[in-house]
Amino acid sequence: MSSNKLLGEMMRRKDRELPVELIPEVMEQALFGTLATVNKDGVPYSLPISYVYDGKAVYVHGTTTGQKIDNIMANPNVSFSVVTDVETLPDKFSTKYKSVIITGTAEIIPSDAEEWGYALKLFLDKYSADFMEPGMKYINSAHKSTAVIKINVDQLTAKGHL
Repeated sequence: MSSNKLLGEMMRRKDRELPVELIPEVMEQALFGTLATVNKDGVPYSLPISYVYDGKAVYVHGTTTGQKIDNIMANPNVSFSVVTDVETLPDKFSTKYKSVIITGTAEIIPSDAEEWGYALKLFLDKYSADFMEPGMKYINSAHKSTAVIKINVDQLTAKGHL
């Protein structure tokens, strides 16, 4: 990740900046993230989605058609965010949390590429570790119906209120 630009110097609330070393932990702990895209007319679209992170890129998956795919094909610039350890502090009028916001470019990985299977195996490891054998069968049958999207990280911010 040395080629990525960390956005800490642009963060308004420096007291909320998390150490870079916490980023893998936050990315591993969150069960879903929010993917933001823009359609061909410039209208934003955001959706909650399961994801995996391998330390270099974020992967999401879904059907091969729909607004998410259309938007990425029209404009590959995306934002992706996750939040963990959320706790409201009613008496302090605040919230504890850890978060990561990523900006980057999305690319659709061809289903015949090795990376397509690699990403889906990461999903099995994260979400279905006790079901690897049926999961691999499912992956092997999903080439025509499942799109894998890779988010190449350009910039990121780690922020929290601990």
